[in-house]
Amino acid sequence: MTSKQRAYLKGLAMNIEPIFQIGKSSLTPEVTEAVREAFNTRELIKITVLKNCLDDTNAIAHALAERTRSQVVQVIGKKIVLYKESKDHKKIELPK
Repeated sequence: MTSKQRAYLKGLAMNIEPIFQIGKSSLTPEVTEAVREAFNTRELIKITVLKNCLDDTNAIAHALAERTRSQVVQVIGKKIVLYKESKDHKKIELPK
């Protein structure tokens, strides 16, 4: 992903609400599976890491991206934005 594409996705992510929260049990298989299923209908997902989660937000983001075969767009504070291109429900056209 180029920096131009990442910047475009960051702009889109500003307007969406987080659809998942990761709490004190951290990154469970259930959370991973829920995110994987969400990628069936969405291409851009925002996740909030709650304050009671003791794990590093960057580590969670990269582990989740690896497990769902998505890409980390950005990690700001306790917010994670992931992108995965959809074959069936393509809505986001990335700039070249």
